[in-house]
Amino acid sequence: MRAQDLPSFKDMPAVKGMPHGTAWGLYDKNGERDNCGSLNLLTPENTLEAQKEIKSGTGVALNWNLECVHEPGFAREKPVHTFKNLKPLGFLAYDDLIHINTQSGSQWDGFRHWGHQDTGLYYNGLQHEQIEDPAHAEENGIHNWTKRGGIVGRGVLIDYASWAHKHNISYSVTSRHEISIKDIEAIAAEQGVVFKPADILIIRSGWVKWYNEASEEERVRGARDGHEFVGVQGSKESVEWLWEKHFAAVAGDAIAFEAWPPRAPYRLHDHFLAMWGTPIGELWNLEQLAEVCKKENKYSFFLTSAPLNVHGGIASPPNALVIL
Repeated sequence: MRAQDLPSFKDMPAVKGMPHGTAWGLYDKNGERDNCGSLNLLTPENTLEAQKEIKSGTGVALNWNLECVHEPGFAREKPVHTFKNLKPLGFLAYDDLIHINTQSGSQWDGFRHWGHQDTGLYYNGLQHEQIEDPAHAEENGIHNWTKRGGIVGRGVLIDYASWAHKHNISYSVTSRHEISIKDIEAIAAEQGVVFKPADILIIRSGWVKWYNEASEEERVRGARDGHEFVGVQGSKESVEWLWEKHFAAVAGDAIAFEAWPPRAPYRLHDHFLAMWGTPIGELWNLEQLAEVCKKENKYSFFLTSAPLNVHGGIASPPNALVIL
């Protein structure tokens, strides 16, 4: 699928029972149900073009420490890491056991994570009750991303945190501070970023920086017990702009990518995950990446991501790596 073959937002075909702007069916092939959404835009030709972004060879991993967030919000479980001593079996060796909620730290939101809140339907019409039904495990499962070869393409960083500091814009990441499309375009212009179809858009809000520097009390109050978070503005302008750019995926260091709590009818989770089939990355560690991009004066790069190969999975750590 090529981005140029997709309709403009105003020309998107109607989907019965869903709002205008629903992409169901656009990526289906030969009558076969699609499970990968806008990741279909990441073609071999796109990969060959993206590898041209490699100039210095500098690599940066984007997974945050697995133990973060130490005290997650939304009643999510904190990560648990334990050791298993194999000495009783006659070996001087250890295994380790890691128990996580895939939503508690660096993650990709898959298409089984969030449904369209007004209709209760997930990407391509999957029903809420069908998520736990083994008969529907193939539909929207994150394992489909592995089957297609993972996520490989051109990433671009929009460093809102640095830009806001430079322009004396004061805000709290634990408030519903909105990053507008006007802001994103202004930052792109200053950084010399030109968006291309199938790009993976990454936005640094400063949330991980705040968390790393915060006290335990501040973390609990702002992350676990907080209800408002910085993110991209949900609006008519945002929805139309984001569709017209035809990003293969979006990601950031914020709790939800979009300003939280979302506001109907422009909940970006509704549009990205349920209506378009576009992955959302959240809580990515972008601190080193921001430093390297500034040093090299280059904000586009080659990006790879290998999500967990879990059949019927909801979400996954991104296991993302960029090379500049």
